[in-house]
Amino acid sequence: MAQRTVLAVLFDGVQSLDVTGPVEVFAGAEKHTPGTYRIRTASLDGAAVRTSSGLTLVPDESLAAVPDPHTLLVPGGQGTRTPDPRLTDWLREHGPRAQRLVSVCTGAILLARTGLLDGLRATTHWAYCDKLSRDHPAVEVDPDPIYVRDGRVSTSAGVTSGIDLALALVEEDLGRHVALAIARHLVVFLRRPGNQAQFSAQLAAQSARREPLREVQRWISEHPDAQLSVEALAARASLSPRHFARAFQAETGITPGRYVDRVRLEHARRLLEDTSDGVEEVSRASGYGTPEAMRRAFVRALGTAPAEYRRRFRPVPAH
Repeated sequence: MAQRTVLAVLFDGVQSLDVTGPVEVFAGAEKHTPGTYRIRTASLDGAAVRTSSGLTLVPDESLAAVPDPHTLLVPGGQGTRTPDPRLTDWLREHGPRAQRLVSVCTGAILLARTGLLDGLRATTHWAYCDKLSRDHPAVEVDPDPIYVRDGRVSTSAGVTSGIDLALALVEEDLGRHVALAIARHLVVFLRRPGNQAQFSAQLAAQSARREPLREVQRWISEHPDAQLSVEALAARASLSPRHFARAFQAETGITPGRYVDRVRLEHARRLLEDTSDGVEEVSRASGYGTPEAMRRAFVRALGTAPAEYRRRFRPVPAH
């Protein structure tokens, strides 16, 4: 198996964990299976960089001196806001030559500046998805997943999602057993599915301004197995169904039905991750009624069935 060079690009204002998280994953894979990865870091002039948290990172070399890597890793951080033009020029020239182009967090914004994301589906930290979409309309921005893979280009969401993406790449390269060994060593889950939401249903939707609607949001979250039709929820808010539906969407940015779907999915995920309850019991407790209804919801939203989701995401008990 040919050794793959992984090059992490460094710059002032980089988010340290965007670099060290994926690097630890690839380094773990190299320790597990020697000769598989060669990890390098480089900055524009080969000089040390100061991260957004104040740490200093010393690169191995200058970007001008490095050969084209197999995997080019572009982290995010405050330094992506006003990047050195030489950095974007280097990415524009060398990005297409890498066999895999990977960004973490707002590293996607750097790639978008070069045009390398044009026509592709991509994601970034949820707080910057609107900016990425607004500033680069040629990019199909998906704000929900923790990472997106579109051909040779992979983009991940905020900070720790870079670890998830790196584990997925190692699994692709070396197999599940190697990725699982690294995940156990790092004490992280082997794989959150790439299309798992970046944040909870409650955070994804705005909190309603009016107390009756906020109370309905709380009720939904605390009673996912209850009758949660628009009519039932409207009665709790003392509003007509039509008025309730309009007001809920206006104040939260999401329809009542969609909010209920997200809460139920999130509740079911937590039960599959944290308990040994059977699928039938989880489906009832989450408001789906039947395992088949829950299976359809999981496949539609996450691309995987509940049993497979539990296999992927439930932590392995310590021995």
